Amino acid sequence: MKITIITSTFNSGATVEDTFKSILSQTFKNIEYVVVDGGSRDNTVEIIKRYEPKFCGRMRWISERDNGVYDAMNKGICMATGDVIGFLNSDDYYTSTDCLQTIVDTLEKEDVDATYGNVHYVNAGNPQKMVRFYSSKHFRPSLMRLGFMPAHPSFYCKRWVYEKYGIFDTEYRIASDFELLLRFLFVNKVKAKFIAKDFVTMRTGGLSNSGLRSHQQIMKDHQKALKVNKVYSNFFILCLRYIYKTY
Repeated sequence: MKITIITSTFNSGATVEDTFKSILSQTFKNIEYVVVDGGSRDNTVEIIKRYEPKFCGRMRWISERDNGVYDAMNKGICMATGDVIGFLNSDDYYTSTDCLQTIVDTLEKEDVDATYGNVHYVNAGNPQKMVRFYSSKHFRPSLMRLGFMPAHPSFYCKRWVYEKYGIFDTEYRIASDFELLLRFLFVNKVKAKFIAKDFVTMRTGGLSNSGLRSHQQIMKDHQKALKVNKVYSNFFILCLRYIYKTY
């Protein structure tokens, strides 16, 4: 079983080296690494070129303008040849060296087509300081009516799922990952298994954790995604998620 890992970059020179190092440190080696750069103007491409030989032919990359992170992810999916596809953002890194091996072991032994687990956020200026732990333990597809979803950075699924049910819808500004998982797990009932493991360390400041405006946009995206996929919900039901999170 081969895993394709996709990283989208744009002016990521300050953090992407940690991402590369964490992939190289994985004990599971049967990987294909696809890096989709959005035409960075800093030293990102220089770092990509410096690390490419370290992957011994397992890295492929492009650098060109795109229409945002989800467009870049879609390009990566189209380039992928692995049996399984997952994403690692350019300011994130694997929490331990056996993450990919754990995912492969689960997919090979269990009757499932996808896995997901936990992630945690750290202070961008101080990676040793954890600021939030995101657990997917209690996730159920039915909870997507409330806006809940498993941690997308920990989500790995077989390539055929994307080929059959589609890729990211770039019309969503922030929550295209929610719409994609809604389509996969709720609507089309792709079999997925939770793994009780912290997979990814994420720096704060991403698209979905950038203040009040981002949360307002997430609410709009969630309402649209649920309506498009004909899943009943409404504004008040979605607000229950924030009450739960506050508790």
